[in-house]
Amino acid sequence: MEHSDLVAEMVHIERLTTQERLHLARHRRLQQLKVWRQREKEWLRHQTRHPSNKRHIFFNDSVMLLEAAARNDIDEVRRLLKKGVNPDSTNEDGLTALHQCCIDDNEEMMKLLIEFGSNVNAEDSEKWTPLHAAATCGHLHLVKYLIARGANLLAVNADGNMPYDICEDEKTLDCIEGEMARWGVTQELIDETRASIEVQMLRDLQHVASLGGDLEYKDHQGATPLHIAAANGYLRVVEFLLDQHVATDVEDNDKWQPVHAAACWGHLEVLELLVQNGADLNAKNKHDETPADICEDSEIRERIVELKTEQESKRLREAQGRRVRRSQSINTRTQSVRRTSIRDKVLTTKKDAQEEARLRLQAQQTYGVSTTANVPQTENDIIARENSSSEIDSNVPPMAVRKAPEGKDNESFLHEDVDKESVCKKGD
Repeated sequence: MEHSDLVAEMVHIERLTTQERLHLARHRRLQQLKVWRQREKEWLRHQTRHPSNKRHIFFNDSVMLLEAAARNDIDEVRRLLKKGVNPDSTNEDGLTALHQCCIDDNEEMMKLLIEFGSNVNAEDSEKWTPLHAAATCGHLHLVKYLIARGANLLAVNADGNMPYDICEDEKTLDCIEGEMARWGVTQELIDETRASIEVQMLRDLQHVASLGGDLEYKDHQGATPLHIAAANGYLRVVEFLLDQHVATDVEDNDKWQPVHAAACWGHLEVLELLVQNGADLNAKNKHDETPADICEDSEIRERIVELKTEQESKRLREAQGRRVRRSQSINTRTQSVRRTSIRDKVLTTKKDAQEEARLRLQAQQTYGVSTTANVPQTENDIIARENSSSEIDSNVPPMAVRKAPEGKDNESFLHEDVDKESVCKKGD
Protein backbone atom coordinates (compact mmCIF):
# COMPACT_ATOMS: atom_id res chain seq x y z
CA MET A 1 0.00 0.00 0.00
CA GLU A 2 1.01 3.59 -0.48
CA HIS A 3 1.86 5.39 2.73
CA SER A 4 -0.96 7.89 2.33
CA ASP A 5 -3.48 5.06 1.85
CA LEU A 6 -2.17 3.27 4.93
CA VAL A 7 -2.49 6.40 7.08
CA ALA A 8 -6.02 7.01 5.83
CA GLU A 9 -7.00 3.43 6.66
CA MET A 10 -5.66 3.58 10.24
CA VAL A 11 -8.81 5.36 11.44
CA HIS A 12 -10.87 2.36 10.33
CA ILE A 13 -8.41 -0.24 11.66
CA GLU A 14 -8.36 1.32 15.14
CA ARG A 15 -12.08 0.56 15.48
CA LEU A 16 -11.59 -3.15 14.74
CA THR A 17 -11.40 -5.85 17.40
CA THR A 18 -8.26 -7.93 17.79
CA GLN A 19 -9.76 -10.84 15.89
CA GLU A 20 -10.87 -8.57 13.04
CA ARG A 21 -7.40 -7.08 12.81
CA LEU A 22 -5.80 -10.53 12.68
CA HIS A 23 -8.22 -11.61 9.99
CA LEU A 24 -7.38 -8.50 7.96
CA ALA A 25 -3.65 -9.11 8.47
CA ARG A 26 -3.92 -12.71 7.24
CA HIS A 27 -5.91 -11.58 4.24
CA ARG A 28 -3.27 -8.97 3.38
CA ARG A 29 -0.53 -11.57 3.83
CA LEU A 30 -2.19 -13.92 1.36
CA GLN A 31 -2.47 -11.10 -1.13
CA GLN A 32 1.19 -10.27 -0.63
CA LEU A 33 2.25 -13.88 -1.22
CA LYS A 34 0.10 -14.09 -4.30
CA VAL A 35 1.75 -11.00 -5.78
CA TRP A 36 5.18 -12.31 -4.79
CA ARG A 37 4.61 -15.66 -6.53
CA GLN A 38 3.38 -13.91 -9.65
CA ARG A 39 6.50 -11.73 -9.77
CA GLU A 40 8.69 -14.79 -9.16
CA LYS A 41 7.14 -16.57 -12.18
CA GLU A 42 7.66 -13.51 -14.35
CA TRP A 43 11.29 -13.27 -13.24
CA LEU A 44 11.90 -16.96 -14.05
CA ARG A 45 10.38 -16.55 -17.52
CA HIS A 46 12.57 -13.51 -18.07
CA GLN A 47 15.67 -15.44 -16.98
CA THR A 48 14.81 -18.31 -19.36
CA ARG A 49 14.46 -15.96 -22.31
CA HIS A 50 17.38 -13.70 -21.41
CA PRO A 51 20.04 -15.70 -19.59
CA SER A 52 22.62 -13.59 -17.80
CA ASN A 53 26.14 -14.23 -16.62
CA LYS A 54 25.71 -11.78 -13.71
CA ARG A 55 25.98 -13.16 -10.19
CA HIS A 56 22.71 -13.80 -8.38
CA ILE A 57 21.83 -12.46 -4.94
CA PHE A 58 22.25 -14.97 -2.12
CA PHE A 59 20.62 -14.86 1.31
CA ASN A 60 21.71 -16.28 4.64
CA ASP A 61 20.14 -19.64 5.48
CA SER A 62 18.47 -18.23 8.61
CA VAL A 63 16.83 -15.52 6.50
CA MET A 64 15.65 -18.15 4.04
CA LEU A 65 14.18 -20.21 6.90
CA LEU A 66 12.15 -17.28 8.20
CA GLU A 67 10.98 -16.39 4.71
CA ALA A 68 9.95 -19.98 3.96
CA ALA A 69 8.07 -20.22 7.27
CA ALA A 70 6.29 -16.92 6.55
CA ARG A 71 4.99 -18.24 3.22
CA ASN A 72 4.10 -21.65 4.70
CA ASP A 73 6.60 -23.55 2.54
CA ILE A 74 6.97 -26.57 4.82
CA ASP A 75 9.17 -28.52 2.40
CA GLU A 76 11.71 -25.69 2.21
CA VAL A 77 11.65 -25.32 5.99
CA ARG A 78 12.28 -29.06 6.42
CA ARG A 79 15.16 -28.97 3.93
CA LEU A 80 16.81 -26.07 5.74
CA LEU A 81 16.34 -27.66 9.18
CA LYS A 82 17.91 -30.90 7.97
CA LYS A 83 20.76 -28.79 6.61
CA GLY A 84 21.38 -27.65 10.18
CA VAL A 85 19.88 -24.17 10.15
CA ASN A 86 19.05 -22.91 13.65
CA PRO A 87 15.25 -23.26 14.15
CA ASP A 88 15.35 -20.28 16.56
CA SER A 89 16.75 -17.83 14.01
CA THR A 90 15.13 -14.39 14.44
CA ASN A 91 14.39 -11.31 12.39
CA GLU A 92 15.11 -7.74 13.49
CA ASP A 93 12.09 -7.83 15.83
CA GLY A 94 13.18 -11.04 17.52
CA LEU A 95 10.43 -13.13 15.91
CA THR A 96 11.22 -16.79 15.33
CA ALA A 97 9.66 -19.11 12.77
CA LEU A 98 7.66 -20.63 15.65
CA HIS A 99 6.17 -17.22 16.46
CA GLN A 100 5.23 -16.85 12.81
CA CYS A 101 3.42 -20.16 12.46
CA CYS A 102 1.52 -19.51 15.72
CA ILE A 103 0.27 -16.26 14.19
CA ASP A 104 -0.56 -17.95 10.87
CA ASP A 105 -2.30 -20.92 12.60
CA ASN A 106 -0.01 -23.46 10.92
CA GLU A 107 0.02 -26.52 13.19
CA GLU A 108 2.01 -28.73 10.85
CA MET A 109 4.81 -26.13 10.59
CA MET A 110 4.78 -25.66 14.36
CA LYS A 111 5.18 -29.38 15.03
CA LEU A 112 8.03 -29.59 12.53
CA LEU A 113 9.91 -26.71 14.17
CA ILE A 114 9.45 -28.16 17.67
CA GLU A 115 10.56 -31.56 16.40
CA PHE A 116 13.85 -29.96 15.34
CA GLY A 117 14.31 -28.32 18.75
CA SER A 118 12.64 -24.94 18.43
CA ASN A 119 12.31 -23.16 21.82
CA VAL A 120 8.63 -23.02 22.84
CA ASN A 121 9.45 -20.16 25.23
CA ALA A 122 11.48 -18.03 22.81
CA GLU A 123 10.93 -14.28 23.34
CA ASP A 124 10.82 -11.56 20.70
CA SER A 125 11.96 -7.97 21.30
CA GLU A 126 8.72 -7.28 23.24
CA LYS A 127 9.11 -10.51 25.27
CA TRP A 128 6.18 -12.20 23.54
CA THR A 129 6.41 -16.00 23.50
CA PRO A 130 4.75 -18.29 20.92
CA LEU A 131 2.07 -19.00 23.56
CA HIS A 132 1.31 -15.26 23.76
CA ALA A 133 0.87 -15.23 19.97
CA ALA A 134 -1.35 -18.32 19.86
CA ALA A 135 -3.44 -17.14 22.82
CA THR A 136 -4.12 -13.64 21.49
CA CYS A 137 -5.07 -15.14 18.11
CA GLY A 138 -7.41 -17.65 19.77
CA HIS A 139 -5.80 -20.74 18.22
CA LEU A 140 -6.95 -23.30 20.79
CA HIS A 141 -5.28 -26.37 19.25
CA LEU A 142 -1.93 -24.58 19.06
CA VAL A 143 -2.25 -23.43 22.68
CA LYS A 144 -2.87 -27.00 23.85
CA TYR A 145 0.13 -28.33 21.91
CA LEU A 146 2.46 -25.60 23.21
CA ILE A 147 1.38 -26.19 26.83
CA ALA A 148 1.91 -29.93 26.39
CA ARG A 149 5.43 -29.15 25.15
CA GLY A 150 6.28 -27.04 28.21
CA ALA A 151 5.19 -23.52 27.27
CA ASN A 152 5.35 -21.16 30.28
CA LEU A 153 1.82 -20.22 31.35
CA LEU A 154 3.17 -17.33 33.45
CA ALA A 155 5.46 -15.79 30.84
CA VAL A 156 5.30 -11.99 31.14
CA ASN A 157 5.74 -9.77 28.08
CA ALA A 158 7.03 -6.19 28.01
CA ASP A 159 3.55 -4.86 28.80
CA GLY A 160 3.35 -7.01 31.93
CA ASN A 161 0.81 -9.37 30.36
CA MET A 162 0.67 -13.14 30.65
CA PRO A 163 -0.90 -15.24 27.86
CA TYR A 164 -4.28 -15.43 29.64
CA ASP A 165 -4.35 -11.59 29.99
CA ILE A 166 -4.46 -11.06 26.24
CA CYS A 167 -6.72 -13.97 25.27
CA GLU A 168 -10.20 -12.90 24.13
CA ASP A 169 -11.45 -16.26 22.86
CA GLU A 170 -13.51 -17.85 25.66
CA LYS A 171 -12.65 -21.49 24.90
CA THR A 172 -8.96 -20.74 24.63
CA LEU A 173 -9.07 -18.70 27.84
CA ASP A 174 -10.86 -21.53 29.68
CA CYS A 175 -8.17 -23.93 28.53
CA ILE A 176 -5.32 -21.70 29.76
CA GLU A 177 -6.97 -20.93 33.11
CA GLY A 178 -7.79 -24.62 33.59
CA GLU A 179 -4.13 -25.53 33.09
CA MET A 180 -3.07 -22.77 35.50
CA ALA A 181 -5.44 -24.16 38.16
CA ARG A 182 -4.16 -27.68 37.54
CA TRP A 183 -0.62 -26.52 38.16
CA GLY A 184 -1.67 -24.80 41.39
CA VAL A 185 -1.15 -21.25 40.18
CA THR A 186 -2.49 -18.72 42.71
CA GLN A 187 -3.09 -14.99 42.44
CA GLU A 188 -0.20 -14.42 44.83
CA LEU A 189 2.13 -16.36 42.55
CA ILE A 190 0.84 -14.40 39.53
CA ASP A 191 1.54 -11.07 41.28
CA GLU A 192 4.99 -12.19 42.38
CA THR A 193 5.82 -13.37 38.87
CA ARG A 194 4.67 -10.12 37.30
CA ALA A 195 6.83 -8.14 39.73
CA SER A 196 9.83 -10.47 39.57
CA ILE A 197 11.61 -8.64 36.75
CA GLU A 198 11.02 -5.24 38.36
CA VAL A 199 12.20 -6.53 41.74
CA GLN A 200 15.33 -8.03 40.21
CA MET A 201 16.09 -4.81 38.35
CA LEU A 202 15.63 -2.82 41.55
CA ARG A 203 18.01 -5.13 43.44
CA ASP A 204 20.62 -4.88 40.70
CA LEU A 205 20.48 -1.08 40.69
CA GLN A 206 20.65 -0.92 44.49
CA HIS A 207 23.77 -3.08 44.34
CA VAL A 208 25.31 -0.78 41.70
CA ALA A 209 24.51 2.26 43.86
CA SER A 210 26.05 0.67 46.96
CA LEU A 211 29.30 0.23 45.02
CA GLY A 212 29.21 3.82 43.79
CA GLY A 213 28.54 2.72 40.22
CA ASP A 214 26.97 4.67 37.38
CA LEU A 215 23.15 4.58 37.44
CA GLU A 216 22.96 6.38 34.08
CA TYR A 217 24.96 3.93 31.98
CA LYS A 218 23.63 3.44 28.45
CA ASP A 219 23.04 0.29 26.43
CA HIS A 220 23.73 -0.09 22.70
CA GLN A 221 20.58 1.92 21.91
CA GLY A 222 21.56 4.73 24.27
CA ALA A 223 18.86 3.80 26.80
CA THR A 224 19.55 4.33 30.50
CA PRO A 225 17.96 2.33 33.35
CA LEU A 226 15.45 5.19 33.71
CA HIS A 227 14.43 4.76 30.05
CA ILE A 228 13.92 1.01 30.57
CA ALA A 229 12.02 1.40 33.85
CA ALA A 230 9.77 4.11 32.34
CA ALA A 231 9.04 2.00 29.25
CA ASN A 232 8.08 -1.02 31.36
CA GLY A 233 6.15 0.90 34.02
CA TYR A 234 8.49 -0.15 36.85
CA LEU A 235 7.30 2.48 39.32
CA ARG A 236 9.51 1.32 42.22
CA VAL A 237 12.60 1.38 40.03
CA VAL A 238 11.75 4.86 38.76
CA GLU A 239 11.25 6.11 42.32
CA PHE A 240 14.61 4.67 43.39
CA LEU A 241 16.46 6.22 40.44
CA LEU A 242 14.88 9.63 41.01
CA ASP A 243 15.82 9.43 44.69
CA GLN A 244 19.39 8.94 43.47
CA HIS A 245 19.02 12.20 41.49
CA VAL A 246 19.54 10.73 38.03
CA ALA A 247 18.83 13.08 35.11
CA THR A 248 15.30 13.09 33.70
CA ASP A 249 16.32 14.77 30.43
CA VAL A 250 18.85 12.15 29.27
CA GLU A 251 18.35 11.08 25.63
CA ASP A 252 18.84 7.76 23.85
CA ASN A 253 20.07 7.35 20.26
CA ASP A 254 16.69 8.50 18.91
CA LYS A 255 16.61 11.49 21.30
CA TRP A 256 13.86 9.86 23.35
CA GLN A 257 13.77 10.95 26.97
CA PRO A 258 12.29 8.68 29.69
CA VAL A 259 9.09 10.74 29.58
CA HIS A 260 8.69 9.74 25.90
CA ALA A 261 8.94 6.07 26.85
CA ALA A 262 6.37 6.40 29.64
CA ALA A 263 3.95 8.21 27.32
CA CYS A 264 4.41 5.78 24.45
CA TRP A 265 3.68 2.70 26.57
CA GLY A 266 0.89 4.36 28.55
CA HIS A 267 2.39 4.31 32.06
CA LEU A 268 0.61 7.33 33.54
CA GLU A 269 1.89 7.00 37.13
CA VAL A 270 5.47 6.87 35.92
CA LEU A 271 4.87 9.83 33.62
CA GLU A 272 3.41 11.96 36.42
CA LEU A 273 6.32 11.05 38.70
CA LEU A 274 8.84 12.07 36.04
CA VAL A 275 7.06 15.40 35.51
CA GLN A 276 7.07 16.07 39.27
CA ASN A 277 10.84 15.61 39.17
CA GLY A 278 11.42 18.04 36.32
CA ALA A 279 10.84 16.04 33.12
CA ASP A 280 9.99 18.34 30.20
CA LEU A 281 6.73 17.51 28.39
CA ASN A 282 7.81 19.78 25.52
CA ALA A 283 10.92 17.67 24.84
CA LYS A 284 11.17 16.44 21.25
CA ASN A 285 12.75 13.32 19.82
CA LYS A 286 14.65 13.14 16.52
CA HIS A 287 11.33 13.28 14.65
CA ASP A 288 10.29 16.44 16.55
CA GLU A 289 7.65 14.49 18.49
CA THR A 290 6.68 15.39 22.05
CA PRO A 291 5.41 12.78 24.54
CA ALA A 292 1.84 13.78 23.68
CA ASP A 293 2.52 13.20 19.98
CA ILE A 294 3.57 9.56 20.45
CA CYS A 295 0.93 8.64 23.03
CA GLU A 296 -1.78 6.43 21.50
CA ASP A 297 -4.09 6.39 24.53
CA SER A 298 -6.49 9.33 24.21
CA GLU A 299 -7.14 9.60 27.97
CA ILE A 300 -3.46 9.62 28.82
CA ARG A 301 -2.86 12.16 26.04
CA GLU A 302 -5.45 14.46 27.61
CA ARG A 303 -3.72 14.08 30.97
CA ILE A 304 -0.39 14.94 29.36
CA VAL A 305 -1.91 18.15 28.00
CA GLU A 306 -3.16 19.02 31.50
CA LEU A 307 0.25 18.32 33.01
CA LYS A 308 1.90 20.44 30.34
CA THR A 309 -0.42 23.36 31.17
CA GLU A 310 0.34 22.98 34.88
CA GLN A 311 4.05 22.79 34.14
CA GLU A 312 4.03 25.97 32.05
CA SER A 313 1.97 27.83 34.70
CA LYS A 314 4.46 26.80 37.39
CA ARG A 315 7.37 28.05 35.29
CA LEU A 316 5.57 31.37 34.73
CA ARG A 317 4.98 31.79 38.49
CA GLU A 318 8.61 31.00 39.24
CA ALA A 319 9.76 33.53 36.63
CA GLN A 320 7.50 36.21 38.14
CA GLY A 321 8.82 35.37 41.61
CA ARG A 322 12.39 35.83 40.41
CA ARG A 323 11.50 39.23 38.91
CA VAL A 324 9.86 40.36 42.18
CA ARG A 325 12.88 39.28 44.25
CA ARG A 326 15.23 41.06 41.84
CA SER A 327 13.11 44.25 42.04
CA GLN A 328 13.10 44.13 45.85
CA SER A 329 16.86 43.70 45.85
CA ILE A 330 17.31 46.74 43.61
CA ASN A 331 15.02 48.85 45.81
CA THR A 332 16.98 47.84 48.91
CA ARG A 333 20.25 48.93 47.33
CA THR A 334 18.69 52.24 46.22
CA GLN A 335 17.43 52.96 49.73
CA SER A 336 20.86 52.15 51.12
CA VAL A 337 22.48 54.64 48.73
CA ARG A 338 19.86 57.26 49.59
CA ARG A 339 20.42 56.83 53.34
CA THR A 340 24.16 57.14 52.83
CA SER A 341 23.68 60.37 50.87
CA ILE A 342 21.56 61.97 53.59
CA ARG A 343 24.07 61.00 56.24
CA ASP A 344 26.88 62.51 54.17
CA LYS A 345 24.89 65.70 53.79
CA VAL A 346 24.35 65.99 57.55
CA LEU A 347 28.03 65.42 58.23
CA THR A 348 28.94 68.04 55.62
CA THR A 349 26.59 70.56 57.26
CA LYS A 350 28.14 69.89 60.66
CA LYS A 351 31.64 70.45 59.30
CA ASP A 352 30.62 73.72 57.62
CA ALA A 353 29.01 74.95 60.84
CA GLN A 354 32.14 74.09 62.84
CA GLU A 355 34.42 75.96 60.39
CA GLU A 356 32.12 78.98 60.32
CA ALA A 357 32.17 79.15 64.15
CA ARG A 358 35.95 79.04 64.13
CA LEU A 359 36.18 81.92 61.63
CA ARG A 360 33.75 84.11 63.53
CA LEU A 361 35.56 83.51 66.79
CA GLN A 362 38.82 84.46 65.11
CA ALA A 363 37.25 87.66 63.76
CA GLN A 364 35.99 88.65 67.22
CA GLN A 365 39.42 88.14 68.72
CA THR A 366 41.11 90.04 65.86
CA TYR A 367 38.88 93.14 65.92
CA GLY A 368 38.10 93.12 69.64
CA VAL A 369 34.40 93.13 69.13
CA SER A 370 32.57 93.74 72.43
CA THR A 371 30.41 90.93 73.63
CA THR A 372 26.80 91.07 74.53
CA ALA A 373 24.43 88.57 75.99
CA ASN A 374 23.62 87.42 72.51
CA VAL A 375 27.22 86.98 71.26
CA PRO A 376 29.53 84.47 72.99
CA GLN A 377 33.13 85.64 73.57
CA THR A 378 35.00 82.36 73.13
CA GLU A 379 34.70 79.24 70.98
CA ASN A 380 33.70 77.23 74.06
CA ASP A 381 30.96 79.75 74.82
CA ILE A 382 29.70 79.43 71.26
CA ILE A 383 29.67 75.64 71.49
CA ALA A 384 27.91 75.68 74.88
CA ARG A 385 25.23 78.03 73.60
CA GLU A 386 24.61 76.09 70.41
CA ASN A 387 24.45 72.79 72.32
CA SER A 388 21.50 74.05 74.30
CA SER A 389 19.46 75.29 71.34
CA SER A 390 20.52 73.53 68.12
CA GLU A 391 18.84 70.40 66.79
CA ILE A 392 22.09 69.33 65.10
CA ASP A 393 24.20 66.58 66.67
CA SER A 394 25.68 67.83 70.00
CA ASN A 395 29.16 66.56 69.10
CA VAL A 396 29.60 69.14 66.34
CA PRO A 397 29.45 72.94 67.17
CA PRO A 398 26.98 74.86 64.97
CA MET A 399 27.55 78.18 63.19
CA ALA A 400 27.89 81.15 65.66
CA VAL A 401 25.56 84.09 65.30
CA ARG A 402 26.86 87.69 65.32
CA LYS A 403 24.69 90.81 65.22
CA ALA A 404 25.40 93.60 62.75
CA PRO A 405 25.75 97.20 64.03
CA GLU A 406 22.85 99.55 63.67
CA GLY A 407 22.26 100.78 60.14
CA LYS A 408 23.75 97.62 58.48
CA ASP A 409 22.11 94.39 57.52
CA ASN A 410 23.69 91.11 58.51
CA GLU A 411 24.68 90.04 54.98
CA SER A 412 26.67 93.23 54.12
CA PHE A 413 28.26 93.21 57.55
CA LEU A 414 29.49 89.67 57.10
CA HIS A 415 31.09 90.48 53.74
CA GLU A 416 32.78 93.52 55.23
CA ASP A 417 34.05 91.46 58.14
CA VAL A 418 35.67 88.94 55.86
CA ASP A 419 37.35 91.68 53.77
CA LYS A 420 38.84 93.30 56.88
CA GLU A 421 40.27 89.99 57.96
CA SER A 422 41.96 89.60 54.59
CA VAL A 423 43.53 93.10 54.77
CA CYS A 424 44.73 92.46 58.31
CA LYS A 425 46.49 89.28 57.28
CA LYS A 426 48.25 91.05 54.40
CA GLY A 427 49.37 93.82 56.77
CA ASP A 428 50.88 91.24 59.13
